[in-house]
Amino acid sequence: MKIKDLKELLDADVLCCEENLGRHLYSACGCDLMSDVLAYVKDQGALLTGLVNPQVVRTAVMMDLVCIVFVRSKLPTEDIVELAKENGIVVLTTDKRLYEACGILYSNGLGVKATK
Repeated sequence: MKIKDLKELLDADVLCCEENLGRHLYSACGCDLMSDVLAYVKDQGALLTGLVNPQVVRTAVMMDLVCIVFVRSKLPTEDIVELAKENGIVVLTTDKRLYEACGILYSNGLGVKATK
């Protein structure tokens, strides 16, 4: 799935890095605990979260994630968006709840790659 497909499925707005909407996604993670993201998420994926702080972007950078989706109409501050832009990470926002957004992506073929 490409990021542009995720954007359309979630009826999301792009906050930065629109030029990267053609990048491929191979997995997704819905989580507000960045320690769980660090433990279980693989690269080239999307992070869906309601947590709005710079640590989300720093975690995405460490895990080679290509997209962050803020759910429940959460809007990151300009410094968060700028940090994502510096790292080429697409930032989206959607009014969907985390559970609903993950369900939509899963039912449209975007799986979860996790290690335990």
